[in-house]
Amino acid sequence: MAIIPRSSYYDKNYRQTAALIRARQPYLIRNIITGTAIFGFAISVYAFTIRAVAQDDFSDVQIPDAPSQPPHTPNAGVERAVSSIAVKK
Repeated sequence: MAIIPRSSYYDKNYRQTAALIRARQPYLIRNIITGTAIFGFAISVYAFTIRAVAQDDFSDVQIPDAPSQPPHTPNAGVERAVSSIAVKK
């Protein structure tokens, strides 16, 4: 019993037969054109994005100074407080 079901388009070594090549022949040129169009679109979007990002100029943006102390975070020590209470009991 074969693990992969046999198709009439493949031989016993799962290679393409002449029937499969003939069946795919009408779609070969259309598939090449479609693949080229999709590939061209993807490359053009990538190139446009890289070009648009490369021309950004951040020299006029002021970078704020670092804060002298980090902001107060009231919930930062919750885990430690809960575990210390549990240990005392």
